[in-house]
Amino acid sequence: MATIYEVSKAAGVSLATVSRVMNGNAKVSDKTKEKVLAAMSELGYKPNAIAQSLASNRSNSVGLMVSELHGSFFGDMMSTIESTLRTAGKHAIIAAGHSDEEKEQQAIEFLLDRRCDALIVHAEAVSDEYLIELAGRDVELVLVNRHIPELAERCFYTDNELGGYLATEALLQRGHRDIAYISGPLFKLDAKARLAGHQKALAEYNVSFDPKLSFEGGYHEIDGIAGFNHLMQTGQRFSALVCANDEMASGAMTAAREAGLDVPSALSVVGFDDVLFTKYLYPKLTTIDNPIRKMGNAAARWVLKHVYKEKHQPDVENLYPPTLILRDSIAVKAE
Repeated sequence: MATIYEVSKAAGVSLATVSRVMNGNAKVSDKTKEKVLAAMSELGYKPNAIAQSLASNRSNSVGLMVSELHGSFFGDMMSTIESTLRTAGKHAIIAAGHSDEEKEQQAIEFLLDRRCDALIVHAEAVSDEYLIELAGRDVELVLVNRHIPELAERCFYTDNELGGYLATEALLQRGHRDIAYISGPLFKLDAKARLAGHQKALAEYNVSFDPKLSFEGGYHEIDGIAGFNHLMQTGQRFSALVCANDEMASGAMTAAREAGLDVPSALSVVGFDDVLFTKYLYPKLTTIDNPIRKMGNAAARWVLKHVYKEKHQPDVENLYPPTLILRDSIAVKAE
């Protein structure tokens, strides 16, 4: 097997230069880099990742802690972050916290033990205090879909309360007043904020929030089905339904059709997230754009700029406002 010394000799450069090329050092000219890479290819030399890590004090890996591994929302976030890092020659190591405080802490410690150069975290159960303390350690921490004022520069998030407001406002503007709501788990900050936005919109239109027209779900399709069936069993009339994410909206629409209700003539439905499948439901789902791809991309680019010192990385925004995506699943309320 070829050695770094042989690569150095074949390329006619110093060992330090070969090391700089392997570690992506920007100080090496393109011409020199091409000579080194050509020598490595000709000799069949493959750098030892552990040796590189020890020499550069970098593992070239970024830890990514997410709440769950399944679902379009997390899939979009993980794939965006991974592809942004991979383009720059970095790798993502992924661990799941399952929205449980102890498991989230265990996942974070696992990533720290792998000598990750930075952590990108989507945490729902650990406290702000824990994350502030974590950021004070010898690790670069970035948060996605969460805002902590003390860590504002490292937070990439959307306004979930505004998103909940916009979803309900779209129905109120079209004459609906009997509006049901299926929330996410209310221990989660985003679910709580979206419900607050829903209640704010109702209040602005002088519509009282009726707890009987509310159901706490779990952000899964099955929760949309269970939520719709529960709301129907209350006997309370409603002409519209807001769901705190698209998976639950999809489930609710299925349950509504099975109950003989047409969407949107008999029941208008709004979701939240604008994941890929919303364009292919029938009818196409009106929803709130939750720009998770933009947030994930921004988090990864922040790491590339501030941790790996890639100067060409552009400045990124921290707040990504939600917007209403109007499609076919809502109708004007008949008088």
